[in-house]
Amino acid sequence: MARALELALRGPAHGPNPRVGCVLVSPDGHPLGEGWHRGAGTPHAEVAALDDARGRGAVVRGATAVVTLEPCDHTGRTGPCSRALLDAGVSRVVIAVADPNPVAAGGAARLRAAGVDVVAGVSEQEGRAVLGPWLHAIEHGRPFVTLKLATSLDGRVAAADGSSRWITSQASRRDAHVLRAQVDAIAVGSGTAVTDDPALTARDEAGGLADHQPLRVVVGRRPAPANGRLRGPGGELVHAATHDPREVLALLHAREVRHLLVEGGPTIAAAFLRAGLVDEVRAYVAPVFLGAGRPAVADLGIGSIDGALRLEPHEVRRLGPDVLIVSRPRPHDPPPGTAQTIHLVRTPSEES
Repeated sequence: MARALELALRGPAHGPNPRVGCVLVSPDGHPLGEGWHRGAGTPHAEVAALDDARGRGAVVRGATAVVTLEPCDHTGRTGPCSRALLDAGVSRVVIAVADPNPVAAGGAARLRAAGVDVVAGVSEQEGRAVLGPWLHAIEHGRPFVTLKLATSLDGRVAAADGSSRWITSQASRRDAHVLRAQVDAIAVGSGTAVTDDPALTARDEAGGLADHQPLRVVVGRRPAPANGRLRGPGGELVHAATHDPREVLALLHAREVRHLLVEGGPTIAAAFLRAGLVDEVRAYVAPVFLGAGRPAVADLGIGSIDGALRLEPHEVRRLGPDVLIVSRPRPHDPPPGTAQTIHLVRTPSEES
């Protein structure tokens, strides 16, 4: 299973399909073949492992398939993996995580009904970690939301004159572009689209466009500027003409977006936080003081320290002179300002 999980991580982090790995093992414990899912429209991990084993001249009948996600039992761009394993004569299937997708689930039941020994829940926590945002999106019916902040030590994202390039270092910006290349969509408020004129592209180390470009989402009543960089090369531009974060997520979920990166500005960050719709915060903090200027997050409706939204740190990493802090809301904490509206509260500079 450890090898299957390793293989799963070779698949793309973005896209509508999960990262899955599979290893085929002979009855006496020898590896026969292995495979992973390379993205939408390509063979699933089980079929890739069967093809690999056959290419090696291995006898698959009677083998054990160790797979990180329950084999699918439906026909989409590819056929059902449960049927492929049955046709190959696999006698045992070991699964890390049951498939929560009602469209694809049922593979384990079909295999058991056909007499295959099925063992589920092996290394389940590790399997869930590999599935990451995809699993969250399927279980919650909305994209996993990462809020990205790039701030000074005093929590500013721009100086008093509005300038913001560059608060953080090249190392932080490079890491942020790696993140962009892993998500399905990036969102900014329409005020930020006008003020900052971002491109919202994912760049490789050479500065060129990465192979994968996420959707570029502008949230608010105003569309992106007609001559702005958002209309240049990059991912498809989507206008979410609403101030309600839930409507934004519903629109993107319908487009099979599994992971949304919210990049700014302060108003949209506050709206998602107040709605309790942020699943992860990635804060790039530079050792710089500005003393004035735009804050990273607008008013959250918190009146006292007792109402503070406290997060749990999951990772702290140095990036050049900066520090990256990855945090997640505590599971049972209510969102801040729950008695108040969850719509964007617009400031004059971000009027949308």
